[in-house]
Amino acid sequence: MRLLATGLLVAMAGLFLLSRQLVPLHPGWGYLRAFAEAAMVGGLADWFAVTALFRRPLGLPIPHTAIIPENKDRIADTMAAFLRDNFLTSQVVARRLQTLDAARLAGQFLANPRGSESRLRDGATSLLADVLESLDQEKLGGLAKGAVRTQFERLDLAPLLGQMLGAMVADGRHMPLVESGIRKAAHILEANEEMIRAMIHERANALMRFARLDERLANTILDGLYKLLAETVVIPDHPLRVKIEEGLQQLAHDLVHDPEMRARVERMKGEILANPAFAAWLDALWERARARLLRAVREPDGALSGQLGTSVAELGRALQHDPRLQHLVNRFARRTLVGVATRYGSQIVRLVSETVRRWDARTVTDRIEGAVGRDLQFIRINGTLVGGLVGVAIHAIDVAL
Repeated sequence: MRLLATGLLVAMAGLFLLSRQLVPLHPGWGYLRAFAEAAMVGGLADWFAVTALFRRPLGLPIPHTAIIPENKDRIADTMAAFLRDNFLTSQVVARRLQTLDAARLAGQFLANPRGSESRLRDGATSLLADVLESLDQEKLGGLAKGAVRTQFERLDLAPLLGQMLGAMVADGRHMPLVESGIRKAAHILEANEEMIRAMIHERANALMRFARLDERLANTILDGLYKLLAETVVIPDHPLRVKIEEGLQQLAHDLVHDPEMRARVERMKGEILANPAFAAWLDALWERARARLLRAVREPDGALSGQLGTSVAELGRALQHDPRLQHLVNRFARRTLVGVATRYGSQIVRLVSETVRRWDARTVTDRIEGAVGRDLQFIRINGTLVGGLVGVAIHAIDVAL
């Protein structure tokens, strides 16, 4: 488009030179000369205006040129303010989401991800991937990890664990775990049998060792332990199983109702959150999530293939045809987005502003020019043609007067 606009300007210059030679032959050629002359002026003026947005015309230090590179920080703040005022306030988000049927839109996409909107989807996903890769990963990761840590800190863990454990015991779903633990204990006992025999032998007195009673004692103890564990697994109402079940029920009750137990769980949670291993786990979680998100954005067809794709398509059809599910999803989407705008709007705006500020002037210029440069070249073309028409009009008025 730049070559086309420049070629049109050169053509007007050639037409002007030609018309100057033809004017003495007939007054009508004056209209062509007026058109070419005014078109050159209009084309040059618009070339200067378009070029001055991104760089200094001909490298000359003309005031109020290279507007975008010279004002990139102000542009970053303006973009951030635009996002904040038009998208990320709770009132604006709530108002715009009132008429948005997010459930139906999501259902249409999930049910037919390769539909007629594939070009739009491909362009949007490519843009989203570029944005995700260009944002400051340290700050973006800090924001995501901070949100996860905050949710962990706010989580009242003890009642949740108590309710889960109580439900498992009530439904009998705890018994496979108990039996697995007993079998594991039997395996540990078998693997360490020689160590147990050695301990009994060391603690037996000399008389018992002389009479070889220590070996009999060891056999008796081990046989008794093996028998106890085996009977506990086989007999449903074994006293040890009953004791274990009673202990689990008491633990579930204490987790929900005992303040001391709840305080102990909170202390343990605080120690886990303060442990460097938890921070390392969060770092690894963020990196995996970011990599999967980028892979899903770059390759949406691959992310929606196989059994997962079938399940997602069924979910999409349910979102399209189930009014109750649509109501629940839309209400959740509205509340979630309003909450995100309220809690993290200022941080998101600051992230955008700081990211653009860190870009060098050439990067900002290239990205904005790549996005809108084609339309700006149309301005040059229109300026050339409109200028020529205005020149013809002025020449006609001059001749008439």
